[in-house]
Amino acid sequence: MTNNNPFLNAQKQLKGAIEILNNPLYNSKLEVISNPKRILEISIPVKMDNWEIKVFTGFRSQHNDARGPFKGGIRFHPDVTRDEVKALSVWMSFKCSVVDIPLWGWKGWVIVDPKVLSITELERLSRWYVRELYKYIGPEVDVPAPDVNTTPQIMAWMMDEYSKLVWVYSPWSFTGKPLTSGGSKWRGRSTAQWWAYVLQKYLELIWDELNWKSFIVQWAWNAWLTFAEILTDLWAKLIWISDSKWWIYNKKWLNLKEIISLKNDRKSVVDYSDGEKVSNEKILELACDILVPAALENQIVAENANNITAKLILELANWPVVPEADTILFSKNIAVIPDILANSWWVMVSYFEQVQNNTNFYWDEEEVDSKLKTKIQKATVDVFNKAKEHKVPLRTGAYVISAKRILDAMNDRYENI
Repeated sequence: MTNNNPFLNAQKQLKGAIEILNNPLYNSKLEVISNPKRILEISIPVKMDNWEIKVFTGFRSQHNDARGPFKGGIRFHPDVTRDEVKALSVWMSFKCSVVDIPLWGWKGWVIVDPKVLSITELERLSRWYVRELYKYIGPEVDVPAPDVNTTPQIMAWMMDEYSKLVWVYSPWSFTGKPLTSGGSKWRGRSTAQWWAYVLQKYLELIWDELNWKSFIVQWAWNAWLTFAEILTDLWAKLIWISDSKWWIYNKKWLNLKEIISLKNDRKSVVDYSDGEKVSNEKILELACDILVPAALENQIVAENANNITAKLILELANWPVVPEADTILFSKNIAVIPDILANSWWVMVSYFEQVQNNTNFYWDEEEVDSKLKTKIQKATVDVFNKAKEHKVPLRTGAYVISAKRILDAMNDRYENI
């Protein structure tokens, strides 16, 4: 039976990586890095537009700071469990570590549906979140960033509130800000471009290329559409795509320009002129070269992994493939480029934003893109070689690299814990 508890899955993957490293110094610290260093739960009082006071619950899970300040996104979403917040903070540590930047994982969450709030209520909520947590965050301690349902505008409000509380203008205290508040150029395009760089480098390492490869993208949304556009420009073929309402499929190819035009006109992909409807469940079993699960977690599990026919899976959602399914896919020679590598783009751009804020010197788009490409290509090669060395899935290779970097830092800093 598949275990869908994200925190237990993260701990299982971490334990497997440390067992491969087979070092007594690492084994002794397994329990330490298997759990967050600190979990904060806060109450956030907000005066609503009708003058009533409503109290929202917020979380902050800070996993590990052995190599630098905590780093991670803040989500505004109504559905959350403590284990999910803990798991996301662990994965953030590994995303930072796999691309070798001096930041470590945390995750913030407020239980709220922001769609039901007015703009003034959303601003009050954002500012109160900072008021309750400002003693535990800051450029040398913990640097928040946007995530699900949090925007550059929200980051600007939070940065402004933090600056007021510490009496110093602090653009380096939050990332993902608007350009006018110290944000970094290329942040929007970098998402899709990073994914393309990962995919291209992996194919290069196995002596392959994108030409005429068929691919499936699970979500017709901004960054995913840009990613699909980049791949089609490189002569790959989009054959299946979905939005929140419908799924369409054409085994020859889909005209991405028409789909983008439909989305720009606020229409559904169901209005596409030359495609058949296929259920979201069936997508996983469609024949294709590259499958891109980009929507929900726990999509590929032990019960359906044997039905996967794709040759390569690129994870753009968080944990769409569970550990039990990883084992099955590996036995079928289906490579999975893991989310902790493929989705580490935004922490890299956030890190670049911090560097620019700290030096007060800002780069143009070409420089940001060049630095991104260098970092992700090296990380992809490192993961590929480590997986090949130990004859394990790419995910395990990524965990081995990340765990070693974290544990080496802990061993250097903490003689006895």
